[in-house]
Amino acid sequence: MNLVVQGPGLTPQQADELARTRKIEWISEKAIRLRGIAVEKSLGPWCEERRLDFAWMPEGRRFADLKLLAMDMDSTLISIECIDELGDLAGKGAEVAAITARAMRGEIDYPESLRKRVGLLAGLPETALGRVYEERLRLTPGAEKLIAACKANGVKLLLVSGGFTFFTEKLRHRLGLDFTISNVLEFSNGKLTGKLLGNIVDAEAKADRFRTIAKNLNAEKSLTVAIGDGANDLKMMAEAGVSVAFRAKPVVQARATCAINWSGLDGVLNLFD
Repeated sequence: MNLVVQGPGLTPQQADELARTRKIEWISEKAIRLRGIAVEKSLGPWCEERRLDFAWMPEGRRFADLKLLAMDMDSTLISIECIDELGDLAGKGAEVAAITARAMRGEIDYPESLRKRVGLLAGLPETALGRVYEERLRLTPGAEKLIAACKANGVKLLLVSGGFTFFTEKLRHRLGLDFTISNVLEFSNGKLTGKLLGNIVDAEAKADRFRTIAKNLNAEKSLTVAIGDGANDLKMMAEAGVSVAFRAKPVVQARATCAINWSGLDGVLNLFD
């Protein structure tokens, strides 16, 4: 296997310690690759102590060969949880955020958690969504670089979200994404009713959207990537050739191909030749 190690604090001394007598390939200033390495379970604690990300990747995986890359929106493509920010504007931030955290850890049913949180937003003006987008929403570091690489190599981009269409559609137009799936909030007289329209986008809906697009693209599993952070991303991530737990909950990191906790989203690029 090839070993990729990266992180904002990676030093030449740490690279030499990892490599021992092996040849180091510097992918970037803060990322290295070592080829033909036997998997070492002790590497995890060593990297964690130094705030470094690592991944074991098969030889010959090229980013340019990929056909589909999917990513979650909240706390993945963007640095916030939109529903938590809406809860804050509704004066119920702590209550909403607590439910979100439990849902992302897989402790409660996602559709149930979403209905509860949306219910707490009843009466919030529709303009609050615009405030969150304009004042609070920020792209995760490295997001634009990853998206630019996808476009340059013809990799289709799917944005999946258990959040809301208001945000996914704005991001789709702004970033030139190919596909989205998310939930639709109900409004009445310019205010949120506390309800959703249509079916809830849960873990299975995310996975189904991923499968459908991959099939339409004639993309073999090995040519797909899925990135997520919460338990409701796991079914989608299981459909991908490479699954990346991005600053994710432990339950997600345990089941993903690899985890990125310290690097930006562009760290996904370093996994591939």
